[in-house]
Amino acid sequence: MAYRGDKLLLVAAVLLSGVSGAAAQDGQVNTIKDLFQRLHSCWKPPPPAKARPLDITVVVSFNRSGDILGHPRISYESAEASDNDRLQYRIAVMEALQRCTPMPFTETMAGAAAGRPFAIQFRNRKTSPPTQERRA
Repeated sequence: MAYRGDKLLLVAAVLLSGVSGAAAQDGQVNTIKDLFQRLHSCWKPPPPAKARPLDITVVVSFNRSGDILGHPRISYESAEASDNDRLQYRIAVMEALQRCTPMPFTETMAGAAAGRPFAIQFRNRKTSPPTQERRA
C-alpha cells in the first residue's frame, strides 16, 4: 500500500488550523508553520562533492514533550538518485531531526501535534524533472 503523505499533511493542517491560544514565546513552536520552519532551519544538505542534490520526504511524529515518537520514515526520494545519494540525504535528514528535537511546543501545539504524522519535504533540486517518483 503506497503512503499518502499529502493526505496526512492535509489532515494535520485541518486539525491544527483551528488551534488557537496564547501567543508563543520566543522560539516556541505554536503552529504547523512554526514546526516546518524550525525543521527547515535545522536542514543542512550534504555538500555536492558527497551527493547530487535530490528531493526527500520524511514522515515523523512527536510526543507532547517534542521528542520524536517512534521511528522517522523516508517516504519519498528522487527517482534518479544513486544509492550513495540516498544514503547521504537520509543521514542529513536524521541529523536535522536530531538538531531540532525536542521541539519546543507550546502547550496547545503539544496537545494538537502529539502522535500525528507530519510529512516534511526537503527539496534541493532547482527543478524537478518530470520523472516517476521513487517511493522509499
